[in-house]
Amino acid sequence: MILESIENGPLIWPTIEENGVTRPRKYSELSATDAIQADCDVKVTNTTLQGLPPEVYALVSNHRIAKEHWERIKLLMQGTSFTTQERECKLYDEFDNFAYKKGETLRDFYLNFTGYYNDMNI
Repeated sequence: MILESIENGPLIWPTIEENGVTRPRKYSELSATDAIQADCDVKVTNTTLQGLPPEVYALVSNHRIAKEHWERIKLLMQGTSFTTQERECKLYDEFDNFAYKKGETLRDFYLNFTGYYNDMNI
């Protein structure tokens, strides 16, 4: 159902007619399947937004529908595999040239080292 939210868009809430007025059903009035789909719509939107880099999040967070998020993210992330390879090469080069700098404390040296190490693991 989560994948369905991304591929087909959110649940179109069923309507109900009361006193000659048509309104969308409340969450409590949805069938079990529709309620699960509505929950999935919210989960996929939140999950999609949480995994984004800040610069991409800023560009897509104004969309409310996961399908719109996904389409916009695909467009923004085109070519990131090349960018990722470039970043990885740069990081390995920086690590290979990593050395103690005169006047640097042992703590600063350790923090720089662990920073490079953690970035390489990520």
